[in-house]
Amino acid sequence: MVYFLHPSQAPRNLVPPDAGRDAQGWRVAQEEASPYPLVSTCLNVLIANLEKLCPERPDGTLCLPEHWTFPQEVADQFLGMMAWQGKLTDKTASIFQGNQMSLKLVNIQRAKISAAAFINYFCHHKLLEVDATAVHSDLPVPDIIRGLCSSTWIQQNLRCLLLGSTSVPQDSGLPSFGQLTGLRTLSVFNVCFYSEDLANVSQLPSLENLDISNTQVTNISALLTCKDRLKSLTMHYLKCLTMTKPQIVAVMKELKCLRHLDISGHRQLRSDLGFYLLQQKDILPDIVSLDLSGSSHITDRAVELFIQQRPAMQFVGLLATDAGYSDFFTTKQGLKVAGGANMSQISEALSRYRNRSCYMKEALYRLFTETFSVHVTMPAILKLVAVGMRNHPSDLAVQFTASACALNLTRQGLARGMPVRLLSEVTCLLFKALRNFPSYQQLQKNCLLSLTNSRILMDVPFDRFNATRFVLGWLYRYENPKVQTMVVSIVSILALQLSREQVTQLHEDLFMAVKELLAIVKQKTAQNVDDAALLFSLKALWNLTDESPATCKHFMENQGLAVVIQVLETFSESTIQSKVLGLLSNVAEVQELSSKLLTEDVLKHIRTLLHSKQIEVSYFAAGIIAHLTCEKQPWPFCAPQRSALLQDLHATIQKWPSSTCKMSALVTYRSFKAFFPLLGNFSQPVAQLWALWAVYHVCSKNPSVYCRMLGEEGGLRLLCDIQAHGQANPQVQQLAVSILEDFRMHFTSYRIHRVECSSCT
Repeated sequence: MVYFLHPSQAPRNLVPPDAGRDAQGWRVAQEEASPYPLVSTCLNVLIANLEKLCPERPDGTLCLPEHWTFPQEVADQFLGMMAWQGKLTDKTASIFQGNQMSLKLVNIQRAKISAAAFINYFCHHKLLEVDATAVHSDLPVPDIIRGLCSSTWIQQNLRCLLLGSTSVPQDSGLPSFGQLTGLRTLSVFNVCFYSEDLANVSQLPSLENLDISNTQVTNISALLTCKDRLKSLTMHYLKCLTMTKPQIVAVMKELKCLRHLDISGHRQLRSDLGFYLLQQKDILPDIVSLDLSGSSHITDRAVELFIQQRPAMQFVGLLATDAGYSDFFTTKQGLKVAGGANMSQISEALSRYRNRSCYMKEALYRLFTETFSVHVTMPAILKLVAVGMRNHPSDLAVQFTASACALNLTRQGLARGMPVRLLSEVTCLLFKALRNFPSYQQLQKNCLLSLTNSRILMDVPFDRFNATRFVLGWLYRYENPKVQTMVVSIVSILALQLSREQVTQLHEDLFMAVKELLAIVKQKTAQNVDDAALLFSLKALWNLTDESPATCKHFMENQGLAVVIQVLETFSESTIQSKVLGLLSNVAEVQELSSKLLTEDVLKHIRTLLHSKQIEVSYFAAGIIAHLTCEKQPWPFCAPQRSALLQDLHATIQKWPSSTCKMSALVTYRSFKAFFPLLGNFSQPVAQLWALWAVYHVCSKNPSVYCRMLGEEGGLRLLCDIQAHGQANPQVQQLAVSILEDFRMHFTSYRIHRVECSSCT
């Protein structure tokens, strides 16, 4: 881990415009699609289980097990990952106490640890670099400096110290940096740092790189003290500067070793210092990098002349200026431009200014307009958007614009070309933005739109429980029809992806959702409108009631049965019929509710649909009949009617094609347990036959999921019982044998098979 004060000093993967984005995007796609390195994977597991694996001291802090040791590079990486994941606290940081870890590079960005923890756990190590950017106010700058200066070794050897956005208590000046004689790189960005502090720092004998951006410095004349060694100077948004432009330029002329200069402005302070600097012909002859972003009066011609006189230049920052639009900036070999004129410049700006919210907003806005009608997958750009979101979680403008850019970059088919891990990161960041800005509706709508993407909704890992809760919250609002359709479409898919435990936790939200969904269905039916909202609402009801007796009960209590019967009487489309029957089959599986389906009206519709030419409609109707006739409760109608219904069911199953046939409606199951009462009921062979046909169908389509489910839930024993039963129906037995043979073929060494089905072998 190496720290670079100025962005132009960092090793870059970005390539020039011509070969650029394609090659860069390919590299990012490869990185995101590749497995994490083994060391990172192991450290992630360790971090997740730290409190289980590490003993606790009497004071409540953790310590490493006695015989554990870490190589220095791994220890550095471990610490950085803990800070990145927000797991570095006083309790956990204590594992770095003592000599079991040897640290050189301490990265505690955004960590929430106390001054005592920093001093006790880190300052005894032989540190070369410390990044304490944006640490919590519990660890102020004076304590960091005092802690580092408490070690003679660190005083002489610490070469890089980054203190950006770190707090300084009121009425407390900074202690002297003078003891840190080995410092080469220092950043005090956004720190209460004054001209007298600059005078102190300028005397450091090895100082080469300095960042004093957004500090209280009023006079930079002290830099003349280090004029023969200062190579990089960043003074972005130096708002308190009282020197005149000629005075500032006079100082810069004396900085003979300067290679990197950043005098970029800010929307609150658009300085013309950059314009004045460009007019000077005898200044900074060896400059390599010049950042003028946010400066006023900058023109293409002035920048071109300046660069032509300094052919070694490799970077110029022109974002939020009027420059960067001429052909010179695209044809100049070896020159990188951070600007807003094209995608190459925007990409460079997003990368360079990832820690500056003012420029991140500007770059994201330019990106949004540039990608509004993009048709090319750009994973590298999406990665930069994610970095901006992660670095500025409390900036609404950044989060909102980034969410819009993410939509542009993943809409329609573009998401299919994005790595799943990258999509997961962006989706999780969107939900984090929702938590930070719960009342900003347009941001929430952008998040909703991202969830309508089938690639994200089906393939990408994210917190589906809280996503469902968020989406259900929108269901209760009286939004326009487009938003309503969007919401019910998401609910219809998310509902099936939740575990039984999660569904139980959402019971109050689901009860309200069932009521709202029934209202939508009732309205659409009354209007005789079979649009997407109706289809998605029916699908959502179907999936929400799956293996959820409480939701089924709520459905019935809200007159859901009457509503869906009206749907069947109004619409004859098979897509609607299959969803209604799937919903009713969930109700039929609930023993205390199934009797409520035994009405002449319901049975009339089910018996009619049993003979549908569409196999998925006939399949679900058959399932309802199998469950209703298998119940031990008294049949409310005359016995011949029940007998005739069973005969119809048997005849229908015989007409179906092979159980490996393809249905147009996708049949999926969370569990086979609802089939077990049917499989074990030898008095109803027709019900057994339907259940076996259903099990065979899904096992043949997706054996890796359903054969395993069959074994894990104990279904194999039921199949073995059918195979061995002397009075079982021959057709039922044959189908059971076929399932067992398929199971053996796919899981020849499956332990459950050997344990449960030894009687079958």
